[in-house]
Amino acid sequence: MIDLDEQHHQPAELGSTTADRLLTVRLVAAFVVGAVLGGLAVGEWRDSRAEQERNAVVALVALPVSANLGGSSAQGSVELSGQLTLINTGPAPVTVRQVRAERPGVVVRSTGEGPTLPPGGTRQLLVELNFECAIAFQPEPLSIRFSVESGDKQVTEIGYPVALVGSDWERDARSMCAPHA
Repeated sequence: MIDLDEQHHQPAELGSTTADRLLTVRLVAAFVVGAVLGGLAVGEWRDSRAEQERNAVVALVALPVSANLGGSSAQGSVELSGQLTLINTGPAPVTVRQVRAERPGVVVRSTGEGPTLPPGGTRQLLVELNFECAIAFQPEPLSIRFSVESGDKQVTEIGYPVALVGSDWERDARSMCAPHA
């Protein structure tokens, strides 16, 4: 039976259509908010990853300087204390943990943990030098190995060639080797 006297008759579909539209608006809003938050998270992750990669880069320059900080000589060999100038040419601070070089006639090693170098920073590192007078002074560079901790707390081994010929180390060692020649 249909009551024709009812004046405010609304179709049953109108209420459900409004609810469907409200649900659709809420779903679209949730999608937009999720997309914005996801985009921000990806941007933060990308920035974090770029900083990690930057902190992992290690670049050092090493130059032998004074070796006349004391030493001793025995028949055919010389032991000296010297300094190695380190320059951080990388983009992040690094801490030098250990320095070592070895080839026939030459041994170089750090005497303790080295300095922390800011980007562009220069520091001196105390090293022990051992030379066998007869074979130590070869023209090829000495490859010095560094154990370095980067800003991301990773320890990396890197090498750097150092020319002994013409250096203070060679001059000071040769002067101590001369009496034994």
